[in-house]
Amino acid sequence: MNSTSPHDERMAKLTFAEVYPHYVTKIEKKGRTVDELHQVISWLTGFTEKALEKHIKDKTTFQQFFQKAKLNPNAHLIKGMICGYRIEEIKNPLTQQIRYLDKLVDELAKGRKMEKILRTE
Repeated sequence: MNSTSPHDERMAKLTFAEVYPHYVTKIEKKGRTVDELHQVISWLTGFTEKALEKHIKDKTTFQQFFQKAKLNPNAHLIKGMICGYRIEEIKNPLTQQIRYLDKLVDELAKGRKMEKILRTE
């Protein structure tokens, strides 16, 4: 994906607190729980429940959020399409990480089994 610089900048400046409620709404509509959402986010980022709450309270941008994250070593196994983009072709690392999270939330909402979402080699 050759995303435009303004697109990458816009995504970097979005706050986790702005997007988080949309994640919650999306997964709860499909019968999934906030605990499952937090498990998925924690798997990708290494953040604890307390750290997630702090990021929401502090209105951390996605750029700050992923700078502090310890990305799961199996994150590269997240592939496929999200929002019209093939994840593995996204050039900007931050945009790719944000799309990893979007993809995991999407899979959770679609009812995919947790052991499939939390990828292992």
